[in-house]
Amino acid sequence: MPEDQPIPRPPVPSPAALAGRVAPRPVVAPAAPAHSESARFGRVDDEGHVFVTVDGEEREVGSYPGATPDEALQYFARKYDELAASADLLETRLANPEVSAKEVADGLKTLEEHLAEAHVVGDLAALQATVERVREAITAKRAEETERRQAARAVAAAEREAIVAEAEQIAGQPAGSTQWKQSGERMRALLDDWKRHQRGSAKLDKPTETALWQRFSHARNTFDKGRRAWFAELETTRADALGTKKKLVAEAETLAKSTDWGPTARAFKQLMDRWRTAGRASRSDDDALWERFRSAQDAFFTAKDAAAAVEDEEFRGNLAVKEQLLVEAEAILPITDLEAAKAALRSVQDRWDAAGKVPRADIERVEKRIRRVETAVREAEDSRWKQSNPEVAARARSMVEQLEASVASVEAEVATAEKAGDEKKAAAARDRLATQQQWLEQARAGLDEFGG
Repeated sequence: MPEDQPIPRPPVPSPAALAGRVAPRPVVAPAAPAHSESARFGRVDDEGHVFVTVDGEEREVGSYPGATPDEALQYFARKYDELAASADLLETRLANPEVSAKEVADGLKTLEEHLAEAHVVGDLAALQATVERVREAITAKRAEETERRQAARAVAAAEREAIVAEAEQIAGQPAGSTQWKQSGERMRALLDDWKRHQRGSAKLDKPTETALWQRFSHARNTFDKGRRAWFAELETTRADALGTKKKLVAEAETLAKSTDWGPTARAFKQLMDRWRTAGRASRSDDDALWERFRSAQDAFFTAKDAAAAVEDEEFRGNLAVKEQLLVEAEAILPITDLEAAKAALRSVQDRWDAAGKVPRADIERVEKRIRRVETAVREAEDSRWKQSNPEVAARARSMVEQLEASVASVEAEVATAEKAGDEKKAAAARDRLATQQQWLEQARAGLDEFGG
């Protein structure tokens, strides 16, 4: 190569080119000045060779034939300034939280590759110090990013765990109390939450994510199997209920034409009980069958009420007769002559039966009044029988005699104890005497009731 030509050197990346490798950012390096102060760290000898001073020692960096010494020195100084500006740019980007440590590290690697063979004039010690600061800051930034990633993973894991736990809770509900529609919608929402976390949250380590996904998938599968089993069983149950209710409706529609009012009313009650235990068919079938059942029931009871109204009108004359008989029966009370009261009541009862039925609304009222008179007569007769019963009177007399003998015996004990001066024994005997005298009075009162 001719000596009058500049020695070819690897091109020094400009700050803009260096920034383009890591990613375009708004921060740009300042333009190099026309006259670089970095030239003070070098010199040019008489033969045009350019040297840089590093730690007190000179090192040749190249030459620039055909240029003045100052132009040659400025040429290599500006190359240094470009490297220094790139280093400053990296240091500036480290302070930006949106720039990752990896991006800066990639830029630093490119810068160091050019520094290794750099032929420049400038404060290389300061530049190397800047590079070291960037390297240390990258290490610190990586540690911060690792800590943030770990914290974000912990939060993401807790959020995924909450999704899985809720899915397991839904899947573990008893089938009979599960709201399948709402629970199904919630399961779908949880799956959407899971996908959203996968896209937007911190990435979990593979073992953790796999374990959580397996639990989540198992809960969803368990829920889906339970839902299918529930509705399959429900279809079978509904089919059975539908068949049963169709039969009940057919029976009801047959009974609706009956005029055997009492037995048919009881039959309808039994049909209603069977309807309640038949289970549910589908809503549409259930509603349609219930409408037919109720219509048959209403038709029967409407006819029954109409027939009863006709009967009530017919029985209204009977009510007037029984009202008069009640006045006559209630005049028996209070009972002063039992035999006369019994005779009068028998007369009323005979005419009562002959009077016939009364309107349904009045049955309980008039029956209650006649029963009150009948009860009073029966109680009076029972009381007289007890008083005249020889066996009962004999037992009452025997009790009086036994108590009289016992009282006489205790009185003798009291007298003996008092004569002996034994006050304690006398007091105990007097207590027994008072009790037995009370019993004796009650027994004599009972005997008096029997005329004894």
